Amino acid sequence: MDWKVFLTIFGAVFVAELGDKTQLATMLFATDKAVSKYTVFFAASAALIVASALGVLAGSLLSEYINEKYLHYIAGVGFIGIGILTLYNA
Repeated sequence: MDWKVFLTIFGAVFVAELGDKTQLATMLFATDKAVSKYTVFFAASAALIVASALGVLAGSLLSEYINEKYLHYIAGVGFIGIGILTLYNA
């Protein structure tokens, strides 16, 4: 395993998930005293794993049809677009 790549991906996903609606929803579920905190943790973890698996699958399929260089450009433009939209709506 390439630990540099692992830590880069971990850091990017971790920072992206902090404070987003997924984490807020998980916190709200955890406030329910009738619900086991372990159930909340494992359900939220499983959901993130499945969502990540879909991302990996989609990326793998796209990489077979689109050059990696162009995928980087598309991703960059997409992130910039989301940033501009976020600033515009703020």
